[in-house]
Amino acid sequence: MKRVTGIGGIFFNAKDPVALRAWYQQHLGIDVQPWGGAAFTWTDASGTPTGGTTIWSIGSSDGGHFAPSQSTFMVNYRVDDLAALLQALRDEGCDVLEKTDDSEYGKFGWVMDPEGNKIELWQPPAGQ
Repeated sequence: MKRVTGIGGIFFNAKDPVALRAWYQQHLGIDVQPWGGAAFTWTDASGTPTGGTTIWSIGSSDGGHFAPSQSTFMVNYRVDDLAALLQALRDEGCDVLEKTDDSEYGKFGWVMDPEGNKIELWQPPAGQ
């Protein structure tokens, strides 16, 4: 099953970046590269590349890269089959929140990563 299919772009820090990167790779299927992140190719609704990438990267919280900011975050990840992914994450022992939302904007669900960050999973409406 394909899990995360794209993100808008995010850079964030972690207490244990190596372990957190491994969690995202195992449970969400993100292809984390040795440099600490992943590059997602932009595509149209049919999956055809459109000529760009979005970067996602986890750095060390002691690196000072965001100083002086102390901001928090929530990442929105695009997925193909929200119900199947939420069930797979539950089966793998992840902390999946029970609440989901189904609206004109698509289907939404949430999971918590091991460091307590809330992750939003989004399945766009059909045809998007």
